[in-house]
Amino acid sequence: MSSLASPLSIRLSDLTHPVVAGFISVIVNYGGTFILVFQAAKVAGLSPELTASWVWSVSIGVGLTGLFLSWRYREPIITAWSTPAAAFLVTALATTPYAEAVGAYMISAAAFVTLGLSGYFEKVIRLIPPGIASGLLAGILLQFGIGAFGGASVDPLLVGLLTVAYVVLKRLSARYAVVGILVLGLVFLLTQGRIDLSGLKLEFAAPVFTMPAFSSNALLSVALPLFLITLTGQYMPGMLVLRNDGFKTSANPIVTMTGLGSFIMATFGSHAFNIAAITAAIATGKEAHEDMRKRWIAGIAAGCFYVLVGVFGVTLAAVFMAFPATFITTLAGLALLGTIGGSLAGAMADPTSREAALITFLASAANIKLLGVGGAFWGLVIGLVAYLVLNCRLSRREQASPTTIERIAQ
Repeated sequence: MSSLASPLSIRLSDLTHPVVAGFISVIVNYGGTFILVFQAAKVAGLSPELTASWVWSVSIGVGLTGLFLSWRYREPIITAWSTPAAAFLVTALATTPYAEAVGAYMISAAAFVTLGLSGYFEKVIRLIPPGIASGLLAGILLQFGIGAFGGASVDPLLVGLLTVAYVVLKRLSARYAVVGILVLGLVFLLTQGRIDLSGLKLEFAAPVFTMPAFSSNALLSVALPLFLITLTGQYMPGMLVLRNDGFKTSANPIVTMTGLGSFIMATFGSHAFNIAAITAAIATGKEAHEDMRKRWIAGIAAGCFYVLVGVFGVTLAAVFMAFPATFITTLAGLALLGTIGGSLAGAMADPTSREAALITFLASAANIKLLGVGGAFWGLVIGLVAYLVLNCRLSRREQASPTTIERIAQ
């Protein structure tokens, strides 16, 4: 494919920024949300061995699927575990036997494989107008942008240092802004003794097989909610992140591959993994590389880092989680500033969809939670309803503008 970058055309200078983008996405994932996995494991009463197996299976699975998809399609296809699903399991595992939960993981994963093979999910994605997609992404990421500065009241020195360094580096050398604040932040924390690595022991994780059990109760109370939460909270915004930055890979192989990987790893404890949304935006935007054809390297890098964490199980996951929360939120927010700005610009670009895109943005940022479904889904629903009401003609004599027709047909 002529539009794709050949591996032989990649120079050493092209590696730095995508590799750092992949590394930051991994740090943000483990440092920001992985605590939910440990909480769910504690609620379920899992042994340290089963907990380590969960970490191993989800990390290895995420790493290998991201590696394969990014290499196969030459796009930064970042995969991750389902964060909203992990939050759901914190309560669901309290009343569901672990073996039945594993069976429910397998049923949910099989449903995603079926969905990917059917091709319907890709058709739905293509019906969403670009302005609405941009508004949704901007709304989802808004809290991370705010978080970049929100920690100033708790840790003003760290936040101030990272913010000033980011602005200065953006002025002097925009390419190295994110790399610079990552290195500077780590050095600052190490010199202050705020990251304690003295007790670190690299120990290999051992996968533990659990024989799945199946029940109607687990099907309805775990498998079905797990499928819907992951579909609306991860796959939908995750695909829109790729589309927003100009990547065109079909959703079908992504859903199929991650579903198949989830199915295989379920018996070792992995609850679900899928295309990433928020952390993917760190790797799909211009900060990863000015040339979008080179950004797929970020997907390879992230996959390698995930596999590395998986091999050493809980040990390295605990290291990432040891980073101060302020550092994680500030680093993520600053790394996503360009994506947030580009999404807002895209949302406001087309006058015919501007108001509906603004509604989508605000509704998504509000993070509405109804019927056990998260804010991304409701933001999208509200935005699409607004778009249809504002753009559909009431008179049959009037015909929709070519712009509207072309956008809906995309």
